[in-house]
Amino acid sequence: MTDTITGATPAPSPARRLVDLAIEYNFIVIFLIVVVCAALLSENFLTGTNIANLFQQAAVTGVVAVGMTFVILTGNIDLSVGSVCALCGMLIAVLLAGGTPIWAALALTIGAGALCGAAMGAITALAQVPSFIVTLAGLVSFRGLTYLMTDGVPVSGLPAGFAAISSTMVPLAPGFSVSSMGLIFILLCVLAGGLLRLTVFGETVYATGGNPEAARLSGLPTRGVLILVFAASGVMSALGGILLTSRLRIGQPTAAQGLELDAIAAVVLGGTSLFGGRGGVLGTFFAVMLLQVLRNIFNLLGLGSFYQMTVTGVIIIAAILLNRFIDIRRGRG
Repeated sequence: MTDTITGATPAPSPARRLVDLAIEYNFIVIFLIVVVCAALLSENFLTGTNIANLFQQAAVTGVVAVGMTFVILTGNIDLSVGSVCALCGMLIAVLLAGGTPIWAALALTIGAGALCGAAMGAITALAQVPSFIVTLAGLVSFRGLTYLMTDGVPVSGLPAGFAAISSTMVPLAPGFSVSSMGLIFILLCVLAGGLLRLTVFGETVYATGGNPEAARLSGLPTRGVLILVFAASGVMSALGGILLTSRLRIGQPTAAQGLELDAIAAVVLGGTSLFGGRGGVLGTFFAVMLLQVLRNIFNLLGLGSFYQMTVTGVIIIAAILLNRFIDIRRGRG
């Protein structure tokens, strides 16, 4: 409402600002509510061991979801992340089983993930094929390559040093440690969040997703940005495959099935708009942890997977409706 005398818009009241903040950062509010409920339902929830387990269990999905955040911020989607994760997990297992040094196997696997992602980004950006179609084809093709690599046979006999990538416990506070894969997830969220919020590249990502045509006419390299964000998604998927194989200590061709759905759900639940241009890694981090807390508390209570699927689905639908409401309030509806 505008002041009729001065023509200025009055400042919102403290209560109004609080409501606006709660709506803007709804993913944090929902996360805190679920954590409080979980702590009340189970006395084992807030133990150091269980919290460390939460980060370890969330790491693979979280790392892949970080890459997915970049893609969705541009208004695209990557359905191939689960297959790329499995492909790279098998690739590093084959390389290590064949005697390749760990550092070389890591470099080759991450490079393969970047190549997979960049290829799909290039087709999307240069041939202007919808990313849904391109990455759906990638989902099938990369999974097929995963099976072809060893005729569907798991690969074992990996060196003990490789397992340390995921199993090393890192002390963060007196009496509290987190696994190295959980710490990798946290550090990647910090780095990716800083990249999006504090760099020109991050601004270009938001501009590309917010209004692709305006960004292109402004001279921004929108096609190059699309290739880079898909390459980043491929790198994160490769890292997720590395962590998963390190934790399982075996290359499993059936690994990471359905991971793309978990990653997309986490990104959307964290407030990133499917239309692009709004959201960030902070929301993705809390959403990944929220989904993991839900699974964890159901396991602690001895409830089956059907309850987990139902409650998780309801929360995701509620989050999508809330984010749609936010878009309409901002005039993007």
